[in-house]
Amino acid sequence: MCYANILVSLDPGHATVDRVRLAAGLAQRFDATLTGVAARQIPAPIAVNDIREAEAVYEKEKDKLCDELARVREVFERNAAGVTTDWHSATAGPLKLLIERARAADLVVVGRRGLDDGDPGDMAVMPGPVLMEAGRPVLVVPPGIEHLRAARIVVAWKDTVEARRAVTSAIPLIKRADQVFVATSGAEAGLEGAEDVSGHLARHGAHVTTHLLSRPAAGDADEVLRFAERHDADLVVMGGYGHSRLHEWLFGGVTREVLQTTPICCLMSH
Repeated sequence: MCYANILVSLDPGHATVDRVRLAAGLAQRFDATLTGVAARQIPAPIAVNDIREAEAVYEKEKDKLCDELARVREVFERNAAGVTTDWHSATAGPLKLLIERARAADLVVVGRRGLDDGDPGDMAVMPGPVLMEAGRPVLVVPPGIEHLRAARIVVAWKDTVEARRAVTSAIPLIKRADQVFVATSGAEAGLEGAEDVSGHLARHGAHVTTHLLSRPAAGDADEVLRFAERHDADLVVMGGYGHSRLHEWLFGGVTREVLQTTPICCLMSH
């Protein structure tokens, strides 16, 4: 597979510029189209006296939204110079529009939303719901990272459908990496599956090694991220584990921690 269309979520937050530059770099590397997506709903008028006042408030909010979208689009186009671009915006929920446009994308790029990352506003999306609903691999980008070389990649292997999909989605990057580390946690028996995956990636031309991680009290997510740091990796590939219930997205501990705390880019698939 290859990335022909990369979708990036946009908002007025401070991390948007870096996220666009990173996504544009990927689009240029794979000769892909970069599609920017931005949306926000207009709040319903409250505390108004009559329909005319409500209409006036609505029009004022609509003009404000148009200005916001124009500014975000200008940031997108300025920082995506040199690649083929497309643009989609709407008066709608940002998650709804992003999920809709993901049907025509190979990769969706979103920002990390940790507790200390600040509030980027109502145009921003949470990566968890995107991961659950997009049906596409999701690249979670922490603030402050504007380039992804993907030179050293850690594959956090667990023999699940989600992890298999994540590995397949990452093959365009894995084939170009200098080094790939397939890392698995748990008993020695888990190495067999990881070694099979390493052999599969080697057949794609990857320079790959297999590693067995310990299971510290701090948890698997901490160990995977520490392993990535020790090996100077700039990308982690892993499955995203969770389920939706009444539109609440619930995740296992590893997925939840990575979505909120990963200091490096993480490509995930559900």
